[in-house]
Amino acid sequence: MGDISRIFDLLQLYRNEYAAKDCVFGFKKQGKWQSVSARSYVDLSDRISCALISSGFKAGDRIATIMNNMPEWNCLDMGILQAGCVHVPVYPSLSPDNYRYIFNDAGVRLIIVGCNDAYQRIRPVVESVPYDGQLFSVEKIEGVPNWEEFISTGDDPSTHVLLDGLKETIEPANLATIIYTSGTTGYPKGVMLSHDNLVSNFTTVSLILNSIDVGKALSFLPLCHVYERMLNYMYQYLGISVYYAEHIDRIRDNLKEVKPDMFCAVPRVIEKSYAAILRKGKNLTGPRKLVFFWALKLGFKFEIEKLNNPVYKAKLRIADLLVFRKWRSAFGNNIRFIVSGGAPLNSKLARVFWAAGMKIIEGYGLTETSPVIATGNFEKGGVRFGTVGPVIPGVEVGFTSDGEIICRGPNVMMGYYNRPERTAEVIDADGWFHTGDVGEIEDGKYLKITDRKKEIFKTSGGKYIAPQVVENKLKESPFIENLLVIGENRNYPSALIVPNFEYLRSWCKDKGISYNGDQEMIKSEVVVNRIQRDVSLLNQALDHPSQVRKFTLMDKEWTVQSGELSFTMKVRRTHLQEIFSNVISGMYHDNMEIHHKHRDRKKKRKKGK
Repeated sequence: MGDISRIFDLLQLYRNEYAAKDCVFGFKKQGKWQSVSARSYVDLSDRISCALISSGFKAGDRIATIMNNMPEWNCLDMGILQAGCVHVPVYPSLSPDNYRYIFNDAGVRLIIVGCNDAYQRIRPVVESVPYDGQLFSVEKIEGVPNWEEFISTGDDPSTHVLLDGLKETIEPANLATIIYTSGTTGYPKGVMLSHDNLVSNFTTVSLILNSIDVGKALSFLPLCHVYERMLNYMYQYLGISVYYAEHIDRIRDNLKEVKPDMFCAVPRVIEKSYAAILRKGKNLTGPRKLVFFWALKLGFKFEIEKLNNPVYKAKLRIADLLVFRKWRSAFGNNIRFIVSGGAPLNSKLARVFWAAGMKIIEGYGLTETSPVIATGNFEKGGVRFGTVGPVIPGVEVGFTSDGEIICRGPNVMMGYYNRPERTAEVIDADGWFHTGDVGEIEDGKYLKITDRKKEIFKTSGGKYIAPQVVENKLKESPFIENLLVIGENRNYPSALIVPNFEYLRSWCKDKGISYNGDQEMIKSEVVVNRIQRDVSLLNQALDHPSQVRKFTLMDKEWTVQSGELSFTMKVRRTHLQEIFSNVISGMYHDNMEIHHKHRDRKKKRKKGK
């Protein structure tokens, strides 16, 4: 491959090595899959760069994009970067306050929206933002300048000569992008990443595919998030065609249509896919149902490096013939492997997917580390269940005295935009970035994440609880879709539990339990007792202080759109504790009454003496 030192050097690969490629990006329009060729990608990116130059944009100017995943996102990304400008990608579903904050903080000179929905969300905001008034859209919107008009301003051949000269002045250490982290509370911070930050990461991570033949990838996580963005760069670096899913709710259909070799996801997506498979298994009858759950239990015992004995291997071949091949069919039949990141994945799920012939590797990192710090790979000893794999080449990892993971290397950010004091809080004098995650190295090789440092809490009895560990264990129940474990300064941990409503409805139907709506269903004593049974059983695998003593069932699913989950589908802990404060207090109310009665009895005994 050619020399890649700036992100837009990827275009040179499409001018030379991948010039004949018919599909760089695939997308669905009016019900049909269409594609963008290598030539179209390069030409459109260059025209965008020239349009910016001819319109007077200078190196370092910040340009915001508010778009869903689409090929045009990549063309704009490359066009902005080639012109020496700074790309500020923003989620299409933020609140007006967050848009206002980001536009002001970054000082954006141009806003590009992908569609009318995005435009309507920012319309009330743009008038109060001090920028030079330029805004255009990719989709045609009445009264809004269209990007085709803008791009045509750069068609003068002399501007292309200026572009060639400008590209030569852009250094790998230059600022390429400001990514505003979604966060769980407060205003986001602008993470500054250089060309070198991202290039070092995607070229190194690409080594995991050395022994795997991958031609197509399905992409559905937001491109404005560093995880999917870096992976899209990796796909381009390796010449892999990227197909953009229509919507996260259409992933199953798109997998069958595209038949990709791989995709990347957060654990929540994998958990929901597994839950759908489990529901189908539960609805089977007779011998077929027995075989399904036999195969499932067999999969949970799968090992990679340890030698699975001949009897196990024979059983696995039967399980594959009768059950697992149908799983692969549901994923398009071509999946070679899946990358999971953004949060810990339950190791039981990883095992059963490997057993089914779909290898899951976990990775770990943060926006501030571009993002990958460690990831599994397909070399011998490259994966260990329950860990995020070895630290990637060129990156150092250490630990503070309290177990916090610290990282140093070319992937560590330049700092937080306009926030030198916040930068100094996380990057020390020796260049170590403090991740806020707690972990350890297993066998001198595999990085294991145990929890978020800020999320670990202490009970009133002085016991430290790592909530993610507890949550991951309880999510092994097919009845539990999501949950939040709480208990800071309380006597014991409790939980807000979101049931797997589809599975629960199916179970109620089998048991002949009638109800009017989900709210009534979750109040059923039989339902509560059934979920309590799973909680009690799974509690046995946890240390006694970490066991969930009480829980409350939520009456609706938590989603990104309704605000309970972050954009990477993590629970927004502080937010949930605030909006459900009364529910949480109620789970400890009886205990407080007992405590007060006990205290009053002690006082009476003292007075009696």
